[in-house]
Amino acid sequence: MREAFPFSAIVGQDEMKQALLIAATDPTIGGVLVFGDRGTGKSTAVRALASLLPEMPVVTGCPYNCAPGAEAGLCGECQDRPPGTAPQHVAPVPVVDMPLGATEDRVVGALDLERALSRGEKAFEPGLLARANRGFLYIDEVNLLEDHLVDLLIDVAASGENVVEREGLSIRHPARFVLVGSGNPEEGELRPQLLDRFGLSVEVRTPDDITTRIAIVRRRDAFDRDRAGFAAEWRTEDIRVRDRIEAARHLLPAVEVPDAVLEDAARLCMRLGTDGLRAELTLLRAARALAALNGDGEVERSHLLRVAPSALRHRLRRDPLDEAGSTTRVARAIEEQFGG
Repeated sequence: MREAFPFSAIVGQDEMKQALLIAATDPTIGGVLVFGDRGTGKSTAVRALASLLPEMPVVTGCPYNCAPGAEAGLCGECQDRPPGTAPQHVAPVPVVDMPLGATEDRVVGALDLERALSRGEKAFEPGLLARANRGFLYIDEVNLLEDHLVDLLIDVAASGENVVEREGLSIRHPARFVLVGSGNPEEGELRPQLLDRFGLSVEVRTPDDITTRIAIVRRRDAFDRDRAGFAAEWRTEDIRVRDRIEAARHLLPAVEVPDAVLEDAARLCMRLGTDGLRAELTLLRAARALAALNGDGEVERSHLLRVAPSALRHRLRRDPLDEAGSTTRVARAIEEQFGG
């Protein structure tokens, strides 16, 4: 397998790395949207994180990566097995690229034509959503995705299931994944319905200081000249990140959220005028995951304020009387609410 650029070797882009680590710790947050300039390491960071995540147990031969012994979220075949009888093995966390030009059949799955023609059997050929179950679905230039695929993703992201009823087939299978999208906002905006499904939104910019730019170029050049050697050089650091994620996942259920922090979250969302309660829920879950990553047993206001820009900037209503960007508006609300 081709070596991925080490996650711990990525220079700068701290908010993007934090958001990806939070999503890896708690996939229920809803995924990460990364918008910004080309060539700023968006796709590199996604693939780097996936390559260092702990391997996961899967049912051998299951095309949906079902978890052995799970009581929910199983495909029909795995549900029918007697408990504890399914053969299993460990496999890397899947990272599935969804091309902009993908057909609906390729994404959701369709009739297996080869088996239908050669054997006369009506069988389902799983699509990209099946492969991405329990992993990451990555869409580059997500803002250019066709509308019918956007609608499809919204439905699956909301339900955690992919339902296919066509050509005499009726299939329902689990499709729970961390949705990661990247793009350049100058090329078009993302539909509000899909934008709201992303738990965290990150803005990345081309570094404007000479030291950071030199460090990025040196590391990328060293990686391209000797991928295996560069990866080996950073393996210890990547293992530390992996251990941090594993420890955070174990700690997460025990992390407590005081009422005072919930009140802070609610007041901040009210000040910004966010619609519904999804903003508060995402803010709460992201702060809890960050606390777990830091090894803290209780969420504090500092955790909340660190994740607030990522959790809220894409949920603000447009204000024709305020030309400030969403990031500036969140920072201003934090200053007004908490004094910095």
